Amino acid sequence: MKTKFFQKKFIIPVIASAFLFVGVSFKDDYFEIAKQLEIFTTLFKELNKNYVDETTPAELMNNAVKGMLSSLDPYTVYFNEQEVLKFKINNTGEYTGIGALITRENDKLILKEPYKNFPADKAGLKAGDEIIQIGDTPLADFKDDASQLFKGSKNTKIDVKYIRQGKPYSAVIVLDEVEIKSVPYFAKIDDKTGYIVLAHFNRKASNETRDALEQLKRQGAERIVLDLRGNPGGLLNEAVNICNLFVPRNEIIVTTKSKIEKHNNTYKTSQEPVDTTIPLVILVNGRSASASEIVSGALQDLDRAVVLGSRSFGKGLVQRPVELTYGTQLKVTISRYYTPSGRCIQALDYAHKDKNGVATRTDSKNYNAFKTRKGRTVYDGGGILPDIEMEETKTSPIANALLKNDGIFDYATKYYYKNPNLGTKIPVITDADYADFKQYLKAQKFNFDTETEIALKNTLAAAKKEKLDEAITIEYQQLLTALQKSENALLDKNQKEIKGLLLDEIIKRYQYQEGLYDYYIKNNPEIKKAVTILNTTAEYNSILKI
Repeated sequence: MKTKFFQKKFIIPVIASAFLFVGVSFKDDYFEIAKQLEIFTTLFKELNKNYVDETTPAELMNNAVKGMLSSLDPYTVYFNEQEVLKFKINNTGEYTGIGALITRENDKLILKEPYKNFPADKAGLKAGDEIIQIGDTPLADFKDDASQLFKGSKNTKIDVKYIRQGKPYSAVIVLDEVEIKSVPYFAKIDDKTGYIVLAHFNRKASNETRDALEQLKRQGAERIVLDLRGNPGGLLNEAVNICNLFVPRNEIIVTTKSKIEKHNNTYKTSQEPVDTTIPLVILVNGRSASASEIVSGALQDLDRAVVLGSRSFGKGLVQRPVELTYGTQLKVTISRYYTPSGRCIQALDYAHKDKNGVATRTDSKNYNAFKTRKGRTVYDGGGILPDIEMEETKTSPIANALLKNDGIFDYATKYYYKNPNLGTKIPVITDADYADFKQYLKAQKFNFDTETEIALKNTLAAAKKEKLDEAITIEYQQLLTALQKSENALLDKNQKEIKGLLLDEIIKRYQYQEGLYDYYIKNNPEIKKAVTILNTTAEYNSILKI
């Protein structure tokens, strides 16, 4: 009895002290937050009141908030009122606009891709056009988000001025309802194989995928290739619903884990499936992220699909929008994704950054092994590692630089206007074309902006500040020349890959996205490999241990 009494007497104070510690910790945090807010409010007011030049409070606040969030992961972001509208468009897939992908570059908008039969396309605009004025507003005088100048009700007419191949043009764009399709394309590859491109996870993703699957089955498809390459993700519930098309009700698809209990959730399928036995191959690459990784990871863990391609992006952080005052919004990371086997999808650790402020990645030696439902070994380490890896899906650093800095895009524009009458013919990128491409990059003084090139330029900039540039000019020029030779050698080494990327972009100029997918189902090596696996029942079953 004495022992029991002693235990009770000992335990109660310990528990009480734990509650006291938690309470004190919370108070300390609350006081610290209040203190820092008071400091910031005072600083913000005094800065706007006393700074020598006129300040824009909204712009200062935008910069302050973005600076604060930059120390966290890149997915925790602040949206001002205009950006909130864009965020909602991405999730619903519907808006009134011009139906084109555009990017801002200095004092102009670059039309990256017009979508077939939408307003920009109907107005005659082409990829590569440089929009310099919208309505009465020259973009050189408009520093805010220029896409808001295209807002208006259906049938609103908007005058635009643009530059094409150095010459000025004008057009009238008539706004219309624009629907961003999650499934922009589906078709039969052969008599028994269906192909579905899932490009986005907006609110219509699972319904569009279901419709495509059911139509293909009615057309005689007995196996499916689901293409998630380049899909950046989107809505979590749509990823779960898409998995539900292929697996029964009540299957665990993904789990989220957080420091806050209410954000710990397990997501299960809740509906009757379309087909739980149809053979399925999923294509992924390094630009397949988030919801794409939930679908491919879950169906891999459940031994329901063969995953083919290259390791996916590794975006396993879960965000939730939080409404703020005055129509603004915070998208904040609240938890991490885990596949049914327990693998964490996230690749980069933003809590631990190197001396350059870059998030660290888990070394492959430290990957953890997990088991699928049938006992196959799979690994974490960030992203989804395919059952069958293919070099063709990997993008080399030199190709990434060409894509990122528009080397391929700009040359495709030149090619299109040099060869205006190709129509539906598939062009052949010859060795002469490739030599012309390399010469074009040289003539345009194309910046690859590799890490080495950036570091070298930064070194010279620092040397100029310290007035050391005269002493190292010769050595710098030698290094720069050597680097350019190395980049030229990489262009030759990766010629096949780069030719393929050029061809993809050029096909879109003549035949839009649909033409590119038509080409893919006949020629793409990943799709061909997927069809081979699906056609070889023994190989498919062997991979999944069926």
